Amino acid sequence: MLATLGYDSVEALVAAAMPGAIHSDLFRTDGDSTLPPAATEPEAIAELRVIASRNTVKRSMIGLGYYDTFTPAVIKRNVFENPSWYTAYTPYQPEISQGRLEALINFQTMVADLTGLTTANASMLDESTAVVEGMLLARRASKAASRRFIVDADALPQTHALLENRAHALDIELAVLPLNENTTADDLGEYFGIFVQYPAASGRVWNPAGVIALAHEQKALAVVAADLLALTLITSPGELGADVAVGTSQRFGVPMGFGGPHAGYMAVRTGLERQLPGRLVGVSVDAAGHPAYRLALQVREQHIRRDKATSNICTAQVLLAVMAGMYAVYHGPDGLKAIATQVHERAGQLAAALRSEKMTDAGVTVLNDTFFDTLQVSVHGRADDIARRAADVGLNLRIVDADTLGISVDETTTLADLTLVLRAFGGSDAFGHVDFAAAAVAQVAVAAEAAAALGHAEQGLPAELTRTSEYLTHPVFNTHRSETSMMRYLKRLADADYALDRGMIPLGSCTMKLNAASEMEAVSWPEFAGLHPFAPRADVGGYLQLVRQLETWLCDVTGYESVSLQPNAGSQGELAGLLAITGYHRSRGEGARTVCLIPSSAHGTNAASAALAGMRVVVVACDDLGNVDLGDLHAKIAEHADDLSALMITYPSTHGVYEHEVATICRAVHDAGGQVYVDGANLNALLGFARYGDFGGDVSHLNLHKTFCIPHGGGGPGVGPVAAKAHLAPFLPGHPLAQSDEHYLLSGDGTSGIVRHEGGPVSAAPYGSPSILPISWAYVRMMGADGLQQATGAAVLAANYVAKRLAGAFPLLYSGENGLVAHECILDLRPLTAATGVTVDDVAKRLIDYGFHSPTMSFPVGGTLMVEPTESEDLVEIDRFIDAMMAIRAEADAVGAGVWPTDDNPLHNAPHTAQSVIEGEWEHAYDRATAVYPLRTLVSHKYWPPVRRIDNAFGDRNLMCSCPPPEAFEE
Repeated sequence: MLATLGYDSVEALVAAAMPGAIHSDLFRTDGDSTLPPAATEPEAIAELRVIASRNTVKRSMIGLGYYDTFTPAVIKRNVFENPSWYTAYTPYQPEISQGRLEALINFQTMVADLTGLTTANASMLDESTAVVEGMLLARRASKAASRRFIVDADALPQTHALLENRAHALDIELAVLPLNENTTADDLGEYFGIFVQYPAASGRVWNPAGVIALAHEQKALAVVAADLLALTLITSPGELGADVAVGTSQRFGVPMGFGGPHAGYMAVRTGLERQLPGRLVGVSVDAAGHPAYRLALQVREQHIRRDKATSNICTAQVLLAVMAGMYAVYHGPDGLKAIATQVHERAGQLAAALRSEKMTDAGVTVLNDTFFDTLQVSVHGRADDIARRAADVGLNLRIVDADTLGISVDETTTLADLTLVLRAFGGSDAFGHVDFAAAAVAQVAVAAEAAAALGHAEQGLPAELTRTSEYLTHPVFNTHRSETSMMRYLKRLADADYALDRGMIPLGSCTMKLNAASEMEAVSWPEFAGLHPFAPRADVGGYLQLVRQLETWLCDVTGYESVSLQPNAGSQGELAGLLAITGYHRSRGEGARTVCLIPSSAHGTNAASAALAGMRVVVVACDDLGNVDLGDLHAKIAEHADDLSALMITYPSTHGVYEHEVATICRAVHDAGGQVYVDGANLNALLGFARYGDFGGDVSHLNLHKTFCIPHGGGGPGVGPVAAKAHLAPFLPGHPLAQSDEHYLLSGDGTSGIVRHEGGPVSAAPYGSPSILPISWAYVRMMGADGLQQATGAAVLAANYVAKRLAGAFPLLYSGENGLVAHECILDLRPLTAATGVTVDDVAKRLIDYGFHSPTMSFPVGGTLMVEPTESEDLVEIDRFIDAMMAIRAEADAVGAGVWPTDDNPLHNAPHTAQSVIEGEWEHAYDRATAVYPLRTLVSHKYWPPVRRIDNAFGDRNLMCSCPPPEAFEE
């Protein structure tokens, strides 16, 4: 590869591509790196075992939107631990994503059915951010003039905190009010939207239909956060009149994981479909007229609408949505209802026992008359003492205040657990000889005695809210009742998809590198998976150690001085960084600085995040080489000298090259009083050779699901930590329920200390999605400083090798000095299209016939392909891709030469399914072998796409976003 490029070492290649002014080979200098030397896989796993042992997993009864759950083993093994599912990418190429798209439409159907609304999206980041998105949707869609948004006082505390932080940035006035059946219009005043928690954080279940009706009289929208399991028993938000329903699907088989990742959800009534943020799976038809799935209404998405986007969300939580949807598929409506009924009965038994004369005499009072799974109990100053006694027998209760405890049950709660709760309240005498010590270890042994002691269950659901409507009636939720059937269903869907376990996914801008099995090993350990995000600090020592170590390492490799791991997506990391900049300016009395300069080539999330941070976006032009136009930059800086807040710049650039003037650009912004946000999406081309903080960056987000190996999982999970210089560190996201507000700080003299992050939260949980942080920890630990640098060198080498080999067939659109690129290259197909009529879509779909996922299409420039081979691919696979592209070029030339008609050739008709080449007479201008075996190497491992090219326009005109009826798939 080096010989092809004319260099004698990888280091020489990188030195020729990267500006010398930013090159800082710090890892090879003794004492400069906090990173330990590379560990072997067994050594790293052993270290993680020690860290995990410092976590204590108790039975959580804290609630607040997070519950223990049983993950069916067939789903854990065949989805969560299956690379066919966790290494897949966002389904932007729907023909090779039919399996995950079907799984997502199952999820959407599940949410729509349970919430009683017409359309649900393909998941949100978590419940609290979904509530924020519901507020923003209400503001866009409401015809009310007011800027007030009414918030249920009995909402989750983490949701209150997120709403406050996000509303402040957008000049939305929050009005927190105690809502109930007797709330009047006078109580509410004027507002554009109202938010109700259903059931409430206290456990109370009440009928919000009257409040929703009042909102509609105001032309306001009603947003309801609903518990999906409770909705199997109580009336759905849609039936109560809600416009929007939001929440989480965590308790549908997804471990708590100290807070994430979990799939939030959002559903809307008819008429609001185009206002939905995030991704939406719909049904369309392929070239043969067969139904097929694809992402619908993509013009809503942030990467297209930029600062006019409805949201900045880019990463969803697809893998977790698949798990939750499959939980519903496996259990079905009857199974879900049975689980919910048991949960409610357990809560009812506990309520009845706590209302006993013995408990009442002891000063115990159950405060809520209605409930589904949660009780609030007054204990007159004994909350801490009772919670401590519960912890001593392995239970965590929620301390609301000194006088009040919260207790939540879930599908894993046993009768023996309830006896332990009562023991903590001082009720042990009521249970005779029940062995409570044994109950903590072997609960089945005491279940019968506990049942007899607990007695009857109190009914806590209002009769008027009993659900009578059907849900999950589609056959997919009523078929797969055996493990055999479920396993085969999951296998069929996985076989329809193309993921990294099949071959290279050369997506520019996305870094689809290997998620090594050894890195993934720890995520399902109970010490990491089984903790509640608000568990006591004493229980989470291992997590705090892992977080601190990862913060330290990320500071080291980026040149920043503090890191927050809270953002659970790159887009949320962007938002957190921009909010930190805003907080910094305000602290200095410079709140008028609101302009954010963004190059025209930037990721779409950049502009969307700036808008959501309350900034005004000003676009800076790029020159013909793809670099920031320095003349236009200086002009824009001069024009906005008094109100310049920040510049957002991606480095290496979105065009895949190292901009040589990046240090000059940073200085110009700083001289004008602004801050520099360096988008870390392309850190895979920099790590080990240069650091953002050294050449002028003030803050960056880092995509752990790109550079640091957390898998994309079909479009999420992700982690987007935000790293900053010391002056911005106090404004990084904090959290009111965090076990610790102390974070690593690297000071200017090289010594380390602590800093408190005091900005508002951007995620529901204090550490975002911490259960997948062991993946990145393991990657850094096993690579070490030298390994991280070698990975970057290999990525740059692979991209330049591909660019060089393909240069004669596909011109390179942008390159830096010495004609080199960074870790990705943009191939310009526009001359080919002009000469032959073959489009970028034709090439992308034809690559499927050759056994490849397409590179990124038409981003950042229309009519191009952005190729990123990554460092994970070996030379055989890279050469196979190059051979495919060269063969496709030859096919396009044949079309241009008239060998094949422009409307009947292998590219125009691609991809080809097995059915399309077997059924009927073959009447095309090319033969069957050319269609499906264009290279002989495909014969032994052919990937067969399940559908032909999909008609996106048809799907948008005929919107269907839930499971289609069986007849839709009949001829």
